[in-house]
Amino acid sequence: MKRGYHHGNLRQALVDAALDLIAAQGPTGFTLSEAAKAADVTPAAVYRHFAGRDDLLAEVARQGFDIFAALMEFAWNDGKPTALAAFEATGRAYLAFARKYPGHYIAMFEAGLNYAAHPGLQALAQRSSAVLERAAADLSRHLPAGRRPPASMVSAHIWALSHGVVELYMRGAAAGRSPFAPEDLLESGLGIYLRGLGLLPPDQ
Repeated sequence: MKRGYHHGNLRQALVDAALDLIAAQGPTGFTLSEAAKAADVTPAAVYRHFAGRDDLLAEVARQGFDIFAALMEFAWNDGKPTALAAFEATGRAYLAFARKYPGHYIAMFEAGLNYAAHPGLQALAQRSSAVLERAAADLSRHLPAGRRPPASMVSAHIWALSHGVVELYMRGAAAGRSPFAPEDLLESGLGIYLRGLGLLPPDQ
């Protein structure tokens, strides 16, 4: 859908055009000139805001991480009402974001961006992962210090599990064909993983 350019909002119009192109052609399937055409501006106008396609994709990803981090922090809610409930809520928030913001999600995780090359992008990505690390640390507080798994490892595993559910059962070839909802797959996977680490008793 062509949104067009409104005076004073060219940068965002280009981001919106990129989101449409990402959805239709993937994160590397379009040129900056195509983004300009979709935004109804000349290619020369684009270069006043973005040095190239990666720069535009980085802005799409930056906006996505900003939304994503806010959703994760809201879901975590300082570990309330319980550490487990908050942890599960962050997993559901991950899936909800991927479902509602597919263009941002693809730019964030599938465009092959070098986060360190784009100011602010790395920090926003770390803000998102920090939520899962805090949630993982809260879940293991009841264990003796010597038996607590590294929170960074737990959060990385949960991130990988969440991403796998998105790719295979929300966006991949199996999307819509699983007998289980993505949320149920993630919740059961979380339960098995956390029990295996001793973070949950068998009856939870």
